[in-house]
Amino acid sequence: MSAFRYWSRMIALVDMNAFFAAIEQRDHPEWRGRPLAVTNGEQGTCIITCSYEARSFGIHTGMRLRQARRLCSDLIQCSAHPHRYAQVSTAIMQGLQSLTPDMEIFSVDEAFLDMTHCQKLWGDAEAIGQRIKQTVLKASGLLCSVGISGDKTTAKYAAKRQKPDGLTIIPPWQAAEALSRVPVTELCGISTGIGNFLAARGVRFCGEMRRLPISVLASRFGNPGRRLWYMCQGRDPDKVSNRVDAPKSIGHGKVMPPNTRDRRVILMFLQHMSEKVAARLRRHGLQSERFFIALRGRRGWLKQKRHCALPTSDGKEIFALCRSFLVECWYGQGVSQVQVTALQPQLQSRQPDLFASVDHRRG
Repeated sequence: MSAFRYWSRMIALVDMNAFFAAIEQRDHPEWRGRPLAVTNGEQGTCIITCSYEARSFGIHTGMRLRQARRLCSDLIQCSAHPHRYAQVSTAIMQGLQSLTPDMEIFSVDEAFLDMTHCQKLWGDAEAIGQRIKQTVLKASGLLCSVGISGDKTTAKYAAKRQKPDGLTIIPPWQAAEALSRVPVTELCGISTGIGNFLAARGVRFCGEMRRLPISVLASRFGNPGRRLWYMCQGRDPDKVSNRVDAPKSIGHGKVMPPNTRDRRVILMFLQHMSEKVAARLRRHGLQSERFFIALRGRRGWLKQKRHCALPTSDGKEIFALCRSFLVECWYGQGVSQVQVTALQPQLQSRQPDLFASVDHRRG
């Protein structure tokens, strides 16, 4: 093996390309290379993901199927198969763990890998990136995009640079320059609110962050603010962690198309959030019997706490609470956001696998 420059820290982010749609195209060869939209059920009216062929027509997640068909009359509709997606995700994660034990599952279709101590075994960043892609392909028959850098934030940004089937390498000594003209809001974890806070202080691009004293962010946001300061300079200190700490609450929210009044669409978003909460409960080996459910409209939040008869980590049971909440508390007003939170989760008698039960999520 030829000599290469050893990185003091090497982090890879593996991002599956249009994951659910890619699985459907893999399982249905006649759909390969064709525009495909995955919906929540055969009668689903809202697209939860779509293939890259569909995206080339301007179709995107959250779009109504009727609108998508106006953009592409040949669009194929497919109902989601969450349990199958969970099986494929598990196979991929198990394959990646054969490369390094230092892996953090970021979502059902993303994972961080700390390859720092594997460089002598697997080679330089290019060789490691290709090995990751081959491992994913062997485990699932699917393509992925990989970003490699010296920290988690830059690696995640790199993975977005080339999709689908990309490999982008940003050496740590080039990270600050690579990010310098990137808007701060393009980095993972920087919300519009934080972006507005930074813009008011003259920071719109990552390269401008160095002009802002770290104390300004620390006083406003605490330790997350300090991390944000380093993130924008390609020096995110956050470590890849495979340890799962039990949280005090587990919640997920989702912004919807403004003023949504279609009950089926609202239910679809609530189901999605219910299953995401359930999956995280199972991952932590937790259950909850109290749940906070909320809808946001023009006049503020419509919210309520609901109780199960017994502690649960089943998405179907959580969604049942959401359905009853909608029936009893919602009267047709426009909704722009949904929120589902498990309150005061408690340990189960045993720790199940993250994907052990049938998962009805869209992802």
